[in-house]
Amino acid sequence: MKKKFSHASRYILLTVLLLIYIFPFFLVLINSFKSKRDVIKNPLVIIGSEGFQPGNYILAMKRMNFGNVFINSLVITIVSVVLIVLFSSMTAYLFARCKWKINKIFFSLMILSMVIPFQVLMIPIVSVYGSVLHALNSRITLICLHVGFGVSMGTFMFNGAIVSSIPAELEEAAKIDGASKLKTYSSIILPLLKPTVVTLVIIDSLAIWNDYLLPSLVLVKKELYTIPIAAQSFHGDFSSDYGLMMAGMVLSIIPILLLYFVLQKHIIEGVVAGAVKG
Repeated sequence: MKKKFSHASRYILLTVLLLIYIFPFFLVLINSFKSKRDVIKNPLVIIGSEGFQPGNYILAMKRMNFGNVFINSLVITIVSVVLIVLFSSMTAYLFARCKWKINKIFFSLMILSMVIPFQVLMIPIVSVYGSVLHALNSRITLICLHVGFGVSMGTFMFNGAIVSSIPAELEEAAKIDGASKLKTYSSIILPLLKPTVVTLVIIDSLAIWNDYLLPSLVLVKKELYTIPIAAQSFHGDFSSDYGLMMAGMVLSIIPILLLYFVLQKHIIEGVVAGAVKG
């Protein structure tokens, strides 16, 4: 009886926590179908006094130039994440297998760089890339910055995975068979790092897709805007159209949700595999 009561109380607690967690998302969703007046007057009501407003999404897409900003966000996110995965996994492989003293120094510096707040680097970045290099208003510049800020964490994650879960004997066998370092990395190491790759893809995709601060510093031209910057255009100094803003937020969330649903199986497999190995 006590065991059943314990399970029931646990499920109730988890359900309450889940409802608390999803409540803000629920508010964004219901308010995306309301007029500006209803959002301000009755934000908790499911349908406002002016009725259901699905036109918010059409108007939001038109004002945001959604097709263009979606492509910008997609290209920047995909290229940045691919480069982060490749560079960080290769760097981690080098650090894990080559016991050079300089590797320990570089690895320590990369770990230390993870604790530096981005806000500390904002002004130097704008000064150097804008005044000195004249490289602002470029997707390439933004991609390079995302890669630079993301490689340290990726290297840390991959290094731990390689050291703890990939035996060196596999590489020795590949070397005996005549495989080069690059072939060993691409055919043996990278496939075995699949759970870590998927986890890093989710983390970095979410961070880069939703990032507002860095793109707002680098991108000034409207044709280069990403979704978060375009959604911010509904917020003005004297007036804000919250209904359209909420619709823009929902449109920006959908691609990340689809990515998570596609990759969640691999994430669960990675968690289970890690638990079994532990």
